[in-house]
Amino acid sequence: MTVVVTGAAGFIGANIVKELNQRGCSDIVAVDDLSQPGKFANLADLRIADYFDKNDFLHRLAAGQLGRIEAVFHEGACSDTMEHDGQFMMANNYRWSKHLLDICLRDRIRLLYASSAAVYGASTEFAVDPANEHPLNVYGYSKLLFDNVVRRHLDADSPVQIAGFRYFNVYGPREACKGRMASVAWHHMQQLRDEAHVRLFGAYGGYAAGEQLRDFVSVRDIVRAKLWFFDNSHAAGIFNLGTGRAEPFNAVASAVINAERAASGQAPLTLAEQVAQGLIRYVDFPDALKGRYQCFTQADLSGLRAVGYDASFATVEEGVSAYARDASDAPVAEQTA
Repeated sequence: MTVVVTGAAGFIGANIVKELNQRGCSDIVAVDDLSQPGKFANLADLRIADYFDKNDFLHRLAAGQLGRIEAVFHEGACSDTMEHDGQFMMANNYRWSKHLLDICLRDRIRLLYASSAAVYGASTEFAVDPANEHPLNVYGYSKLLFDNVVRRHLDADSPVQIAGFRYFNVYGPREACKGRMASVAWHHMQQLRDEAHVRLFGAYGGYAAGEQLRDFVSVRDIVRAKLWFFDNSHAAGIFNLGTGRAEPFNAVASAVINAERAASGQAPLTLAEQVAQGLIRYVDFPDALKGRYQCFTQADLSGLRAVGYDASFATVEEGVSAYARDASDAPVAEQTA
């Protein structure tokens, strides 16, 4: 059984390859763009059967040169929400994905693809419903446009499983390759080790300093959910993947700090104590993000539960603490990834 993972050297893609390996599967075709120096490191300790550049892969797949493919985990995309080149974003995220979908439908290949909570943009409701979809940037629009193409095929009773997943704020190992788009947890770990404190945005949008709320979800929970869909080919549709809980940025910073303190044998501190000791410092909200920033996100998991996925999701305290504690997952070890 051959499985394709696009974006295989990226954050979530590499974690999917790792989990497939742990299941005993190495018949994996990895697809990515390795022009970024060091990105290959996310695959170096994993087992794959073949690798293709993203510009070569679609041609080979369309020509039937890759043999029988069971499923494609489509994780490849430009995920930089600050990218202003709409032409590039649409070609990379929308048009490439649509070509892949067309081939998968033709050849009856199951497609499990990454969408994004960025499709909700300025909305305060996060159920999978067109009424809630108001992207604030071209990245979110590129994801929404592909979701809408998928919806048309789902409405027409697609003969093959198609499942899209709107990721909320994902954190975890192998994310250093994302650079400035890595999770706030990763950046906090870097700041704490380099500067002995972490930085958070000050008051904005009616929220006190550090109290803007996001649905922070561990990559381990993301991968577990996606592999459940891989095991349950009847489950199709577009789904949110988050915890269903909105937690403040302060909670992420606090969990990172206390995990680092625990590693050096120090007692945990309350948030107030961390602020008082200068371990958490607040900076003015940047003008460049005003009007383009989600101050609140919280996944509505009703669709996910309705198809039978009933696993729990780690809280920030559980997931971020484990991430920061695990020496093998620590950012220092990932710097070349």
